[in-house]
Amino acid sequence: MPSELDDILILSSQPDFRKRWEELRFKLQLDVMFYGVGPERKSLCDILDNVARRGNQAVAEYTERFDRVTLTPEQFRIADAELARAHTGMDASLLQSIRGAIANVRKYQTEIFIGNHTHPGIKYTPLRRVGVCVPGASAPLPSTVIMTVVPAQVAGVQEIVVVSPPRYQESIHPVILAVCHELGVNEVYRIGGAQAVAALAYGTATIAQVDKIVGPGNKWVQAAKKEVFGHVGIDSLAGPSEVLIIANDQANPAWVAADMLSQAEHNPGSAIALTDSQRLAESILEELKKQVAELGRSSETMECLRKYSGVVVFDNMEDVIQGANDFASEHLEVQCGTRSREIAEKIRNAGAIFIGPYTPVAVGDYWAGPSHTLPTGMTARFSSALTSNDFIKSSSIIEYTAAQLAASADDIIRLARTEGLDAHARSVEIRRQK
Repeated sequence: MPSELDDILILSSQPDFRKRWEELRFKLQLDVMFYGVGPERKSLCDILDNVARRGNQAVAEYTERFDRVTLTPEQFRIADAELARAHTGMDASLLQSIRGAIANVRKYQTEIFIGNHTHPGIKYTPLRRVGVCVPGASAPLPSTVIMTVVPAQVAGVQEIVVVSPPRYQESIHPVILAVCHELGVNEVYRIGGAQAVAALAYGTATIAQVDKIVGPGNKWVQAAKKEVFGHVGIDSLAGPSEVLIIANDQANPAWVAADMLSQAEHNPGSAIALTDSQRLAESILEELKKQVAELGRSSETMECLRKYSGVVVFDNMEDVIQGANDFASEHLEVQCGTRSREIAEKIRNAGAIFIGPYTPVAVGDYWAGPSHTLPTGMTARFSSALTSNDFIKSSSIIEYTAAQLAASADDIIRLARTEGLDAHARSVEIRRQK
């Protein structure tokens, strides 16, 4: 089994190096590009259309079909008593950790919130109502709730709705419910998939329409978000998780391998290491072979390593940095010893940058403060991590006095007439008439 990984070592000395590197770069991007494209699109559009037209009845039918849970519309929403019961039953040490994470995220999101800064020419208004999608994974994902809800609360969003499929005893995992209760979110629905996105986007008799939908999910959730974008706002189209690690000969190969595996175990997930040291690359590969065999999900993780991952050796660190910027990874670690910060400053494209050997992705996933909802599939070239600033909208404020208008009138009139808009020009001229 270990020899299966030999093919993920890509050397700049190989004649097909450029071709293999380009293929590795675009694998995950292509997955995201084709969300909701092809034969699946008709099925997706049918779901969205049915929910838009038939509301709760369609949501109930799709929940029964896809989740194999029969619910009446009155059963969609989790009762306040159930939220409180889940919170009371939470392990005390876990609750303490969750409260620590919430405090860190709230502090960071408050410090970066642009709504705290004033300018006479702009007005910031929080979104009224936001929907959060929480996946119904085999294990609960409380961090997803924290990383999406807290930024919205910092922005001043008054109504936050959480949806999650009924995958735990025909409901939502109690850890998710407990975190919602801890955060004061009491509008929680046990629905998921494209039907939940449609319910949030269009509204039903029991679920009011939201202004924006955020949060991760499978390809159906992401494709649905893509389809309803424009009718409501969305955060991003999230693809499989990624980590790209820049490492030099000062890096610990066992730590690099462990960090690669932490993303590859997502299945699908991508783990890339870029280095200018062939010796380090070979050591990382050996560590991957050793460590993957020790994982509980060894075969699935191995498949992700073979399909989406690579250990790539460039000729020099400048080429490594260029490769990292071209890849525009969701998570980017710099494990280059004393050069870590210097190299990190040269990174232009990354969702989140983790500097130094003691900053694995898990620190950002759970604790540091920035949201772990990040751009994937090379979209970090033009988009950013989810923050409190994504839950406000701005309105320009323009207020001129008579003297200010008079001083600018000739220029405004000249520009309007150049564009053939005489009525625009006249709206200024009429104010100059005695």
